[in-house]
Amino acid sequence: MRQAYIVLALGALLIARSADAASREERGNLVLDNIPPIDAPLADRLDGWLAVRGASFVDFLPDGGILISTRFGDVEQLHRVATPGAAREQLTFYREPVIAARAARAGANGFVFLKDRDGDENNQLYFYSLADRTTRLLTKGNTLNGSPVWSRDGRRIAWYGNGRDPGIFDVYVRDMTDNSEASTLLTGDQTTYYPLDWSTDNSRLLLWNPISVTESRLFVLEVASNTLTELDVPVAPPPVAYLSARFAADGRGIYLISNRDSEFLELRYLDLAVAAPSRSLSAHIRWDIEQFDVSADGRWLAFTANENGYSRLQLLDLHNELEISLPPIPRGLIANLRFDPASSQLALTLSGADQPRDVWLLNLEANSLQRWTSSETGPIGRSSYVTAQAFSYPTFDVVAKRKPRRIPAFIYKPRKPGPYPVVIDIHGGPEGQARPGFDATTQFLTGELGYAVIAPNVRGSTGYGRTYGTLDNGYLREDSVRDIGALLDWIAKQPDLDPKRVVVMGSSYGGYMALAALAAYGPRLRGGVDVVGISDFVSFLENTANYRQDLRRFEYGDERDAKMRLFLRAISPRSNAHKITQPLLIVQGLNDPRVPASESEQMVAAIRANGGDVWYLAAKDEGHGFRKKANRDFYLKTMALFLRRLSLP
Repeated sequence: MRQAYIVLALGALLIARSADAASREERGNLVLDNIPPIDAPLADRLDGWLAVRGASFVDFLPDGGILISTRFGDVEQLHRVATPGAAREQLTFYREPVIAARAARAGANGFVFLKDRDGDENNQLYFYSLADRTTRLLTKGNTLNGSPVWSRDGRRIAWYGNGRDPGIFDVYVRDMTDNSEASTLLTGDQTTYYPLDWSTDNSRLLLWNPISVTESRLFVLEVASNTLTELDVPVAPPPVAYLSARFAADGRGIYLISNRDSEFLELRYLDLAVAAPSRSLSAHIRWDIEQFDVSADGRWLAFTANENGYSRLQLLDLHNELEISLPPIPRGLIANLRFDPASSQLALTLSGADQPRDVWLLNLEANSLQRWTSSETGPIGRSSYVTAQAFSYPTFDVVAKRKPRRIPAFIYKPRKPGPYPVVIDIHGGPEGQARPGFDATTQFLTGELGYAVIAPNVRGSTGYGRTYGTLDNGYLREDSVRDIGALLDWIAKQPDLDPKRVVVMGSSYGGYMALAALAAYGPRLRGGVDVVGISDFVSFLENTANYRQDLRRFEYGDERDAKMRLFLRAISPRSNAHKITQPLLIVQGLNDPRVPASESEQMVAAIRANGGDVWYLAAKDEGHGFRKKANRDFYLKTMALFLRRLSLP
């Protein structure tokens, strides 16, 4: 971290000396550097679009109600909903958002949840008692905890934490039947494990061991003896990735998602009684399976496939070996699949490009879908929202049959006639995917500012097979930037898009892509927005949280290797800051453990040292992105002002 502090100090010195640096102001937890006053009428119009809410399913509660996550104040909190359409009863009240929660299926009358502090991602585990509405802290210290899993009898909770070693996640178990603060460390070697599921007899735990972004392993842990056994061991390359796993209801097997022997992630079944690999249940689906759940009685299995960014739900009757025809489901994204304890209902969160997320329940016997929440859109009616259009465009390299590789993407267009200015919005990851979910910012950009928004899935994105996901690794990094150059070529050929008014933006890895695109294609761009982006791969890899370093080195390259270090430095935006002459907005959470604030500070300094124009907005109470509504609203109003200026002829 010493190097990061030196970089910050030098960056601050350069900023202070820059002739182009305007006033630096602290407004509450926000730091505004060279940011002009927000345009009041523009801000008022944006407020209407940002008033929208969304609701996500969290879990079933013992009394028959459901636990959801939604925002009524500044951040998302947990609420109880008793019946379909009933009022939301808020249960947690914090200035920080609640990250995740899981309710006990038996025994303990309550749920556990996770919460960090000012975006530092050091999530602590809490227990909320539904009996007396009290909250108890289960973990203590400046550690990161996650993945809480209840035993089937509700007596114990397992989770991962890095309290023993900051760079390694161990599995802990705590007895919830007494008030003891003691927890048991189950794993303690130099390997990271995450708990996935308890066996039906509460004696075993399924554990996930990530090795890299493309390789992981699956283990079963005998809790009493603390004995680990690897499952579904691959016998030959390529490496195998596991996404999730659950014990079957009868305890005789395991359902899992893996790309073993496949280009795509498949739903598979592993029979624990035979010495054979897992077998695929979804080989006929040539898309990634993204999630699944198994009912407690063992009859139902639900899963979703990621079909070109859209979710498709399938329900299997395992007893009768049938696929159930489902009622119509609005096209979009499905998340948080969960069967209720009685195996009579399936809950899900549904959203679409023009539909904020809400909670729906599928009655399994009646085969009917019922909406439980209806999130408000504020003063902006749903009829004002635009939907996404999927398309693909050719890029620079050639694949089968001498045809150019095509890059999948989504485009959102204003309702009024073009030609439109364009925002290219690049997702993070890079193992991420632009998908047609609801985004109030996109709706404002199209509905108020008149921008068309294009969200490309450049090479390296997930959702299109393991080969596509590795096309940007290591020395291939700049090939993904060339995909943006190909998109600019495509834009220039569209009669309703204005190639002279194109802005590039992105968060995290997408922030790096925005900076790299500005350096590579500056004359073809009006400007850019970088949110918590990587500016120098070497300093990023040296200063990101140590539990992330090895995973990131596999993707980007190992900066400790002399040859790779030179390459990473050469392609880093900070090394090419002299090529960026267009206006730039940089946004950073100062508690970010993933992309430290030094990445943004040194980029601001480099741009200004070359006489460039950069606005810089930072938040003292945020981490990897802005989660508090007040902070996020100010950022979006700043971005709207920035983009409106860039879109002018």
